[in-house]
This record gives sequence, structure tokens and C-alpha cells, in this order.
Amino acid sequence: MNLPSLEDMLKAGMHFGHKTSRWHPNMKPFIFTERGGVHVINLELTREYLQKALDAARQMAAEGKVILFVGTKKQAQDIVKFYAEQCGMPYITERWLGGLLTNFSEINKLVRTMLSLKEQKAQGAFEKYTKKEQMEVDEKVAQLEHMVGGMATVSRLPDALFVIDMRLEKTALTEAKRKHVAVFGLCDTNANPERATYVIPGNDDAINSITMVVSLMAAAISEGKSEFQQKQAAAPVLTTVRKVAHAVETKEQSE
Repeated sequence: MNLPSLEDMLKAGMHFGHKTSRWHPNMKPFIFTERGGVHVINLELTREYLQKALDAARQMAAEGKVILFVGTKKQAQDIVKFYAEQCGMPYITERWLGGLLTNFSEINKLVRTMLSLKEQKAQGAFEKYTKKEQMEVDEKVAQLEHMVGGMATVSRLPDALFVIDMRLEKTALTEAKRKHVAVFGLCDTNANPERATYVIPGNDDAINSITMVVSLMAAAISEGKSEFQQKQAAAPVLTTVRKVAHAVETKEQSE
């Protein structure tokens, strides 16, 4: 996968940090300079760390692992939803539900309830209900869709989070640490990069910057998933070949 050039990253505004008064000291290694009271991120390091994150994401996907996209800030919501769906990964774009990782079984019950209600509605199971009762069911489905709609494709604890704005998603990061879930994090100058397993130093506010990073992550994951699917498809063939080889070897030994 080709990384964007430094010029492209500049155009996307990935180098813009926050005001110097709002910085996190642990971001010091990633800061190039300060201009007009605003920190400027070292894009050469951003490029280096972005490559590491993409390689890790691709490898995880190639192993069949699940990466949950998390972007609840307004300018990230549509971007995160679009690219998560594109690469077939779950996502959270509304408020983070407390216990999503630490009490995943309860969250998964909400997902199963939502899917069950949708299936029953599609089969016409609620047509015998009164209009008021049908409206109540629709409202329940809409509420669940709003809360956990992006989790419909996952039935087990995610293996990693991909977080946009590590300062905003503090609860998600705390739960990830408790459950030993890896974290990919787009980290601006006002956040602590040490809370991410794979940090991507960069502007987490500009739409172009967010789009660049999220689209690259989705592409890396898609490549990894393709590798995983190829391995899965080849597995039965390899098993058959091994069985035949073993049978031939056994026959030769008996003779």
C-alpha cells in the first residue's frame, strides 16, 4: 500500500495541532515546532507511525481479528461509519456505551434484540399488532439502531479499537486497557499517545485529515481480510491433500 506523500498530508492539514497551552507533554517527541501559538506535528514521524499502524491492522485482519472503529465527534461520524462498513468492521459513532468492552455480553444482548426485532418485522410478525404497538416496536428498533447499530456484525469482544480523538474517547481507552484490547489511535497534540498501542500522531479535528487516516486503515484491513478469506478457502484443499499424502505414506509403509 502506498502511503500519502508529505505534501498530501500537508494539504490534508495533518500537521496542525492544538494551541501550545493545551498540549500533552507526552506528545513532545512528535512536535516539530510552534507557530502562532499552535503546535505543528512532525509529519515525517506521522508517516512512519502510520505505516506501523497500517501494517499491524492488516496483519490483524489477516488473522481474522476484529477492529472496532470509534469516532463519536461530529466531524468523524459519517467518515467512520462509511469506511467501517466498507471494510466490514463494526463501529461506534454515537455516545460510547459504558461497559461495551468490560461488560460485552450485556451489550451483545442489545444487539441480538435489535436483530431479532428486525427479523420479526421483516417476516410480518407484528402485523397483527395495533398501530400503537407497531409504533412502539419501531421506536424500540430505532433506539437500538442508534445505540448499537454499528455492532450488528460482531458477536464477540473486539480484538482492537481504532479511535479518532484519544482525548474524547477516554472511557473507551480505559475499558480497552482493562480488557487488554489493542488500540490504534489518531492522536493530536492535546492527548496522551502512550494510551495507544499503535499511535498515529496527527490532526484529529480536520475532516480531510480524519478521512485520510480512516480510509487508509480501511484499505489495510480490507487487504488483510482478503488474505484471511484466501487462507480459509484453501484450508479444505490443504486438509484433503494432507489426508491423501498420509494415506499413501501409510500404504507404502505397510507394503
